Order: sequence, then structure tokens, then C-alpha cells
Amino acid sequence: MGTYNEEAAIGTVLEDIERVTDGRAKVVCVDGSSDRTPEIAREHGATVVEQEPQGYGVAVREAVLTPDRPVVVTTDCDDTYPMEKLPEFLELINEGYDVVSGDRLYHGAETMPGFNRFGNKAFAAIASVLTTERVHDTTTGMRAYRRELLHDIEWTENTGLSAELLIRPLMRGYEIREEPIPYGERAGETKLDPIEGGAAIAKSIVKVCLQERFR
Repeated sequence: MGTYNEEAAIGTVLEDIERVTDGRAKVVCVDGSSDRTPEIAREHGATVVEQEPQGYGVAVREAVLTPDRPVVVTTDCDDTYPMEKLPEFLELINEGYDVVSGDRLYHGAETMPGFNRFGNKAFAAIASVLTTERVHDTTTGMRAYRRELLHDIEWTENTGLSAELLIRPLMRGYEIREEPIPYGERAGETKLDPIEGGAAIAKSIVKVCLQERFR
């Protein structure tokens, strides 16, 4: 997890992870918060890597490269993602998939603001055209990865890292599975400006797809 001022929800998320994994998950939070997020995370047994705020991608890149477990799972800390799906994601990795990606849009994502929902559908459409593969949700925060994959690819994006983490493996022939998930009401305030952030993500998708096409 990359965490930034998520004290309203992080305790609930960590309790859910503890419950569904029987305490066997190792949780790493890369944190640049000014609130009680890191304190709450430590109280729940998470390893906290403190980092100056540098954007989404910098934090999440550190978070996915730090664990030494064979499977690395990412999630956001705003209580929107269903932790009860974690065992299913892990089982799909065990079946042979390299990346299992949560598809928030499959069930409609009615709790997501309409503008964001439109933007996420547009991102998926752009990625589908440029990768020539059907992509349903490029910017989901809930995924499972084989650890080796995360270290074999050089990750370069910041705001658009979530899309890059799907597009580069997809275009390099890794086995990808998009799994429908429910999407809950957000706890706390969003940190991403929908206009500026959306433009950065769209630009990132185009850039990464073209880099992979001509690699």
C-alpha cells in the first residue's frame, strides 16, 4: 500500500486483511502522511516505510518492490476494495496467472463519482486500442502479482503507475486475468484531482503503450 492521510479507513482495511488471511499476510505501507495513518498502521502490525510525499507512483513502486513474499498484492487504503476477494486472487495466481487485476467497472461501480467512472472507461478504451487486447479497468488499485514480474520490469510512471503495472506485463505476454470486484463507498477525501490526474493517466497510457509497441 501507498498511504497518504488515510486515518479514516486504514484501520478497517488492515483488520479486514488480518481476518481474511488468518494473519498470514505481511503488510507494507509506504507512507508520507501528516495524520495518524502510520501510527494506526503500526498498531495493526504493518511495516511502515516512511517517505517524503512524491506522488502515487513513487510510493506504490516502493511498496511493491519491498516485500519478499512470492505473491505481492496491492490495494488502496480507503476501504473501497473487497478484502474478502484476496483468497480468490491468490488462488488464481496459484493456477498460473502472473497478474490478477480487480475490475471495478464490471458491476457498474455505482459508488464511484460519475466523472471518474467515465474517465476509467475511457482509459480502458484507449488501452484496448493501443494494446490490441481487451482491457476493462486500467487504474484499479487492487491486484495480485508474481514477485518476479515486479522485479523483471522497470517501472517509470508516477500518477499513471497503476495503468503501467497492467499494460507492460500484458504487452510482454504475461498471463493476465481481470477479475470482477465490487467497489465500495470511499472513506475519507480523495487526493487525486480528476482533471489534472486524469490527463496525466491518459498521457501515461499512451506513452507506455507506444514504448512497449516499439520496444
